[in-house]
Amino acid sequence: MDNKTKIKVPVMAEVAAAGHQPEWLFWVGSAGAFDDRYKKVSREFAKILSFLKVDYAVLGTEESDSGDVARRAGNEMLFQMQALTNIQILDMYGVKKIVTCCPHDFNTLKNEYPDLGGNYEVWHHTQFLQKQISEKKIQFDTKLFKDKTIVFHDPCYLGRANNEYDAPRSILAGIPSTKVEMKRNRSFGLCCGAGGGQMFKEAEKGSKEVFIERTEEALASGADIIATACPFCMVMLTDGIKYKNEEDRVKNYDIAELVSLGLGL
Repeated sequence: MDNKTKIKVPVMAEVAAAGHQPEWLFWVGSAGAFDDRYKKVSREFAKILSFLKVDYAVLGTEESDSGDVARRAGNEMLFQMQALTNIQILDMYGVKKIVTCCPHDFNTLKNEYPDLGGNYEVWHHTQFLQKQISEKKIQFDTKLFKDKTIVFHDPCYLGRANNEYDAPRSILAGIPSTKVEMKRNRSFGLCCGAGGGQMFKEAEKGSKEVFIERTEEALASGADIIATACPFCMVMLTDGIKYKNEEDRVKNYDIAELVSLGLGL
């Protein structure tokens, strides 16, 4: 993904100062803002939003971590501090609808912020993209992937935590290519090994790390592309592909990147 197309990303403070309230807030998330690999996903999704002429903005430097990892790791006080700060900023701008590429932030903003007074309509980017496709606002006419086989890895916080299995598969169904499933998928899908704060701690004793197990399942499917929809999953599966020395044969793309490529953006 070396597409360096420049796009103008609206910032909430500037948009609000001009007297406008955007329909959507694009919650970039910590990974989307700081992880080099996932910054590419944020850029591609922003390009899609611009292509669709979506009325949106980002918080920019006013956005802070959602607090997901702090809560999973047991630091409830830090989580509440993060959440309350974010809620104050979101409410100050009158935010009603949020879309994010990160299932962890999606789950936290949607299901946990209401307990602290933050009530918003929160969408994961796969749900948002599926809606655009169903409304015929996105139509694929690409032969880019016609000879490729794609397998989708279910992120835990999108699937089991929020029962969303169909949106990503519906998007992939519209991209001309061959689709396969891993042995364990949907509600039986195996975690990538990063959730619950595990990404930031040392591996525990065992015969095999989770991300290796999941990567082996993905490779066994015979896919050329492992599609993900989560920054944590992307890190773990990309590492797994490298560990297995398969990076020349198998690629890991976020669904937003596949949509952007499919649209020729």
